[in-house]
Amino acid sequence: MPQNLDAVAVRAWSRLALDALGRAREEIDSINVYPVADGDTGTNLYLTVESASQAVDAVFTGHEPALPSLAETVRAMAHGALIGARGNSGTILSQLLRGMAQVIGGAEGEGDDLGAEQAGDREADHVDGHTLERALRQAAESAYQAVAHPVEGTVLTVATAAADAAATAEGDCEAVARAAYEGARAALDATPGQLAVLGRAGVVDAGGSGLVAVLGALVGALTGETVTRRGAVPKGAAAKSVVSRSGVSRSGGGHARVEPVECDDPPVEEGGPAFEVIYLLEAEDAAVARLRTRLDRLGDSLVVVGGDGLWNVHVHVDDAGAAVEAGVEAGRPHRIRITHFGVGDAHTTPQPPRERAQRAIVAVVPGEGLAGLYAEAGATTVPTRVGEPPASGELVDAIRRAHAREVVLLPNDAELRHTAAAAAAQARTEGVRVALIPTRSAVQGIAALAVHEPDRRFDEDVVAMTSAAGATRYGELSVAERQSWTMAGICQAGDVLGLIDGDVAVIGSEVARTAAGVLDRMLSAGGEMVTLVLGESVPDTVAEHLEKHVREAYLAVDTVVYRGGRQSALLLIGVE
Repeated sequence: MPQNLDAVAVRAWSRLALDALGRAREEIDSINVYPVADGDTGTNLYLTVESASQAVDAVFTGHEPALPSLAETVRAMAHGALIGARGNSGTILSQLLRGMAQVIGGAEGEGDDLGAEQAGDREADHVDGHTLERALRQAAESAYQAVAHPVEGTVLTVATAAADAAATAEGDCEAVARAAYEGARAALDATPGQLAVLGRAGVVDAGGSGLVAVLGALVGALTGETVTRRGAVPKGAAAKSVVSRSGVSRSGGGHARVEPVECDDPPVEEGGPAFEVIYLLEAEDAAVARLRTRLDRLGDSLVVVGGDGLWNVHVHVDDAGAAVEAGVEAGRPHRIRITHFGVGDAHTTPQPPRERAQRAIVAVVPGEGLAGLYAEAGATTVPTRVGEPPASGELVDAIRRAHAREVVLLPNDAELRHTAAAAAAQARTEGVRVALIPTRSAVQGIAALAVHEPDRRFDEDVVAMTSAAGATRYGELSVAERQSWTMAGICQAGDVLGLIDGDVAVIGSEVARTAAGVLDRMLSAGGEMVTLVLGESVPDTVAEHLEKHVREAYLAVDTVVYRGGRQSALLLIGVE
């Protein structure tokens, strides 16, 4: 049966792309040498796709219990990327997604001359391989048009190579996506020979590497496979090659072709523009055309993406005020972000100085009870909601609220490791020293808080907290929603599941008895302290039963009980 792209596949794509960029974020940051070696391309791409994924999830939530259409889903993904685009590469990626949405979702825009044949696809619940190939072509072309001075050896080259490879594929969306991914990988490997600054550093283009990860996620969404990306080109491995100039000409079939020529690096100097300016802009097309011309005179790395009255503007300039003023003359700019390279953020609205604390704890917590417990210990908390994990932006906001020179971040959830890492990287660009302790449960966070001493040296405090969290095994009780296979056997809907370190270890019918079984397994390797966090629906008699069980069966083991309140798990267990 042909594998085609539908709304569910797009949602899977957005989530897999976010996960892939989360895993690759640090590596991509480390190879970021062009256009500015500011080490944030991976973080910016992650934040851009995070916004896209949230928009897709929101459109699904809005249609429950039904499913949104494919057109609504791809438009949401593109719009989310547009409003959340960060940095040069994130802005370009948002335009690539918008170009795909113009074809797949049927949105009208510049270069959308698909004709009557596409009309049928626009109303369908899925698209075939031929339509996906056209979408990838439109993505590459629209990205070139969005960049004021396109440079080869960058994400633009990788996007064009993906479209070229897709055009040679025959078959369904799986075949087209796989061809695009392989074409993008080959093009990425060639980038050090196309841009001398990459060759000298011995790395591939950072933005192109991110796009390869996104295309690999598309293959994974269509096939169910886990697509792994290769690392950066090792130092000295890059070879000089023939490259393409940004001029685009038309050949048969209306596809963009790029003529290969030798080219040198565009001028990149250490004394380049001092500020990166990004803002969303509500403006008419004619005003945006004038804005492009004006901003092009002010600086470089100009990328303007969007359409239909909403644009994302990115430029590097020395006069940040002039760049914002140009946006005011063109329309209504908002979400203005000005970053001084190497220094941190400069904000357009002066804020009165406020003395920073030396150190703070920021923690993600499930439930009001735990939030109160963490707050009493001096932590700034980020509450979680069932099925709605916090985004990296929420964590960054919490770090800002903490207003400290040093911050220890406790995600308290294994699924938040990439989100927390991106938030930490973003906060570091704002001058905050952030240490991320990979806590996987709120009980590990409690253990870390218990040994926190703000008067200690930062590194020593982080080591002590990390050690305490790592020495705490965590368990959890939940109720099975359906019949399924587990590490402990087959469970039925309604069974009480006892998990240890994330894996099902006990299946039972009663909360107290199942919890006692989990405790026995956790304490079999020893322990000094048991922490119990009761969910809102669990009666106090369960805690009393478990305290008695520990007291009678395990001498010298203390037990402490907390109430988690609403939004917390049925029961959390920690053994230190």
